[in-house]
Amino acid sequence: MKFNIEIDCTPEEARSFFGLPDVKPMQAAVMQKVEQQMLDALARMSPEALLKTWAPGAPWTPAQMQELMATMLNASFGRSRKE
Repeated sequence: MKFNIEIDCTPEEARSFFGLPDVKPMQAAVMQKVEQQMLDALARMSPEALLKTWAPGAPWTPAQMQELMATMLNASFGRSRKE
């Protein structure tokens, strides 16, 4: 013998019937914290933030940028700047 019982109720009604706790406030708090962490992580990945991390003192003046490039090129060819 087989019985099929169909109950039409909302999730809140089913939780209260079975005595399960309402977790909506906890879910909302956790999701708010996760959202804030994601926004903070995205802010750290902005081009301006990355440039400040990788190259402190930026932005440079054109003369400083030219000096930096000359130093890097000379270093790559094994020459000192004073040569």
